[in-house]
Amino acid sequence: MYELLFWRYLDEIYLNNQEVYEALVEKQEVEGLAVLQIEVIVNRINSVFSDWERVDENSWKNQKGKGAFQVITTPQSVKIDCYGTEGKTMNKLVDIMEEFKCPLYDPQVPERYDEMNE
Repeated sequence: MYELLFWRYLDEIYLNNQEVYEALVEKQEVEGLAVLQIEVIVNRINSVFSDWERVDENSWKNQKGKGAFQVITTPQSVKIDCYGTEGKTMNKLVDIMEEFKCPLYDPQVPERYDEMNE
């Protein structure tokens, strides 16, 4: 499994990314993060991956190749667990979340890919 996590800071706020990650994984509210349009985001993911089988409300499986992913949300975050998913598919998920101004935090590295790190 490969884990991708996304959130958006409020203006003028930047916190310790690892601590934010740990709190979000525990489904805690984090002061300084924006509330996301979760339903809109999940609908967008579903639209982009419309040729994938939607296994349940939060899971998709590639019928024409390898890979599957599950979307786990809080009001402030979107976590996507990827199972055997190709890099190009993960990049597509990252691009979707960029549309909502939510850069990737990669806990495997650990690094957040946003303008503060560029």
